[in-house]
Amino acid sequence: MSSGPKLGNSPGANNASLVPGGVLGDGRYRLLAQSGADDRGAAQLWRARDGQLNRDVALTILVGDLSDIQAVARARRTTERAMHASSFTHPGVSRVIDVLTPGSGLRMEEGVLGVVVAEWTQGTDLMDLITEGPLPAGAATRLLEPLGAAIEGAHHAGLVLGADHPQRIRVTPDGRLRLAFPGARPEAIARDDVKGLGAILYLLLTGKWALPGGPSGVPVAPTGPDGAVLAPSTLQPYVPHELSSVAVRSLEDTSVGGIRTSAAILQVLDQIAEEEAQTALIAPISDDDDGDRAVWTTQKPLSGRGHRRKLMVSVALLAVATIAVIAWLGFQIVGFFSDEPTHNTGPTVVIGQSTSPGQSQAPTAPVPAGPIAPGAVGVYDVTNNPDNANRANRAVDSNPDTAWNTDSYFQPFPTLKPGIGLMASFAEPVKLASVTITSKSAGTVVEIRIAAAEDSPIDETKVIATATLSAGQTQIQLNDHDATQHVLVWITKLAGSGKDNQSEIGELVFTRAQ
Repeated sequence: MSSGPKLGNSPGANNASLVPGGVLGDGRYRLLAQSGADDRGAAQLWRARDGQLNRDVALTILVGDLSDIQAVARARRTTERAMHASSFTHPGVSRVIDVLTPGSGLRMEEGVLGVVVAEWTQGTDLMDLITEGPLPAGAATRLLEPLGAAIEGAHHAGLVLGADHPQRIRVTPDGRLRLAFPGARPEAIARDDVKGLGAILYLLLTGKWALPGGPSGVPVAPTGPDGAVLAPSTLQPYVPHELSSVAVRSLEDTSVGGIRTSAAILQVLDQIAEEEAQTALIAPISDDDDGDRAVWTTQKPLSGRGHRRKLMVSVALLAVATIAVIAWLGFQIVGFFSDEPTHNTGPTVVIGQSTSPGQSQAPTAPVPAGPIAPGAVGVYDVTNNPDNANRANRAVDSNPDTAWNTDSYFQPFPTLKPGIGLMASFAEPVKLASVTITSKSAGTVVEIRIAAAEDSPIDETKVIATATLSAGQTQIQLNDHDATQHVLVWITKLAGSGKDNQSEIGELVFTRAQ
């Protein structure tokens, strides 16, 4: 009698269940948790523990009835393809380290026709990445590029990976998609990998799966009257046309204009990434965001005619904002001198000060104390990968219900980044008394820093206050500092724990010192 896990009354059923704690491979591999199932290939996907080498592994377990000749032949073809793929190494694919078959001399558990053993991929499931909704186009592009490069390399080597099911893919801690459960179906061809790449892109952009045989519970991509899936840009208007088009065309029949190779997809991904890099210093325009905003990094400015043109637009926008602020200040000063003094109230521009009855007004206007709005605000990031750059202005839109938030990190700072922040720039040098932060992310730790320029390296900025945010409003009193035009709200610790580390800032209010 086998000591391994039983697969139910019908050993050949695709829905037969292995159980955590069971063992395979003569007791070498102990099952820990199931990651998914690919019913098209009668495969169950598990995380397991290699008792001999004391490490976690990924198991693609092929289930079926040993008396079913066709099922046995299909499982044999899958394991043969996996053995061929073991010679292929790429960061976008988990390396095959063992293959178990009924003829390998090992006792196979009932209902198990073969097992593909691969390195375990740390990180999180792909499906967990979209639980809160689709990803921005830039994030989807960065995630997908390593997997696309792996598929392209495998196809050049004459291999098919089988990257056409979302539960076979995991997200590494450094933000790359990786084929974590190798084991291509017997009938799979290179075109299926291309379709899979397009379907994963569609999933990241829309939260919907566009190929048959997807996991239960994942919304199916809607189709039009002709039966073709709707373009991502139809469901999410912010998706760039080129990216939307490549996702749809990769799913279509090549006889009607479908994309044939992963190289064509990679070309578009590279193009989107290049466009993002060129616009890293100016504010992207979207329908739901108003106002001027900029994105700053500590990277050297890129050269090129397109970049210079966009930089000139950014400078023009900042100049307009500066002129508006100066005009407002001029109006306030003129009003201060033109108003008749009374014995009841002092100048309204001097908040927190009062004038005694009968006391004459000072001949010069004092520096106003109180809230002061920055002329521009942008995401400051030392890795040239700013989080939600197009939402930075939500932190200063006087509406605490709208917020800028960081990405959700699987590991806390400083694993992937030393921090992330918002850089506020003022029209003229100011000395601040306090910064009030409205946030729902209790436990977030921030530093208030001043900088000589918006692109100053982080080690050249000066800390003038540190605080841990509570839910709601947190007022941070600032140490005495020189007047500055650039103030950085730098997040060094995110709220949350485990695989969900994220913070948001609903509103920033800067108060000028007297």
